[in-house]
Amino acid sequence: MSEFVASFMAKLKEKNPAEPEFHQAVQEVVESLELVLERHPEYRAAKLLERIVEPERVIMFRVPWMDDRGEINVNRGFRVEMNSAIGPYKGGLRFHPTVTLGMLKFLAFEQVFKNSLTTLPMGGGKGGSDFDPKGKSDNEVMNFCQSFMTELFRHIGPNTDVPAGDIGVGGREIGFLFGQYKRLRNEFTGVLTGKGLSWGGSLIQPEATGYGAVYFAAEMLATRNETLTGKTCLVSGSGTVAQYTTEKINQLGGKVVTLSDSGGYIYDPEGINDEKLAWVMNLKNVRRGRIREYPEKFTGATYTPTDPNLDYNPLWDHKADCAFPSATQNEINSRDADNLLRNGVYVVSEGANMPTMPDGVEKFIDAGILYGPGKAASAGGVAVSGLEMSQNSLRLSWSREEMDERLKGIMHSIHKACYEAAEKYGTPGNYVNGANIAGFIKVANTMMDLGLV
Repeated sequence: MSEFVASFMAKLKEKNPAEPEFHQAVQEVVESLELVLERHPEYRAAKLLERIVEPERVIMFRVPWMDDRGEINVNRGFRVEMNSAIGPYKGGLRFHPTVTLGMLKFLAFEQVFKNSLTTLPMGGGKGGSDFDPKGKSDNEVMNFCQSFMTELFRHIGPNTDVPAGDIGVGGREIGFLFGQYKRLRNEFTGVLTGKGLSWGGSLIQPEATGYGAVYFAAEMLATRNETLTGKTCLVSGSGTVAQYTTEKINQLGGKVVTLSDSGGYIYDPEGINDEKLAWVMNLKNVRRGRIREYPEKFTGATYTPTDPNLDYNPLWDHKADCAFPSATQNEINSRDADNLLRNGVYVVSEGANMPTMPDGVEKFIDAGILYGPGKAASAGGVAVSGLEMSQNSLRLSWSREEMDERLKGIMHSIHKACYEAAEKYGTPGNYVNGANIAGFIKVANTMMDLGLV
């Protein structure tokens, strides 16, 4: 670590203690941007880095709600409005017991660069609550969402801050949140994305993050004159991102052999074809079941329960060509990275936010594999959210085919921006540097234009 990075990070950690995910995200970006600051001393003079790591606004509030037993519960709600230089704050809401302010600051910080890369006019934000929707009735989820929005509605709007879904916030939750916003504001506007198709939603919104990660992998492979056809792929997770990553890999001729949830993972050497994927979607989206049921339905597959005593994830220890981490942050550690490389994986495209730990990222870069970081590879979701905002403003909707083509074009543009920025700043093939630099420069130049605000 250089003296500049060490000094910057020491000050950041002193000012933001006990926020390890935020520290990790900032350090990766600052290390990449050292290359830029050497060529652009005006950025350093304007203290752009110091300004960009400080949220423009943080909202934290209590969320009281009543469960079906008539008992009162109290959760904590957040919205981190990180940077609005290039457009309204945009980023998901996460409902999960692990949600903390530090985690949301990390996600909001990443969102600034991800949104910048999409070519769409969106700033970065993130929010959520430590509420856990798992095991709750529809009525309990509605009670919580209505209480959450009763405070949040004061701080968001179609031209101010446009939240979307994230972990724990799907179509059901977005519906309850939007209904309460509409009631409180007495207006029908595009204030949330991920809405139902009959009330302002966009086609391929659920598919977008997974599809985008696969399109990004295809773009990386194209630089070596290869395609996904015939490639064996490891996918983690079994939620929306993992499901549609699998669907698009199948469409492009690849074969997915793993899926997982918090309880463990399945390995199906024959591949998770469209029929098996449809069963998984029903299991997860309708029956709310666990992935351990898969081998009971499809013989030849195996299930391995999660072992908290292991210092690696055996899902990443299978022969394959490509890996698509699509579950959560920091799911690939140094040993997992070693296992992936040893088993022949040379393409990693991240569907989740920051799923690879820093020492794992370093190993991927040193090995010279095609490694697409989450802020670039997983930008498809927010890109289609941005397109939903456009459709809401125009009061129209585009066809599924048109949306898929627009998404594919955006992922092509993101790849091109990352690839060219990496080359321009002397690290060809390093998509981490490319994504951080390309995302930063657009925001930085805008901040310079807008003055000291």
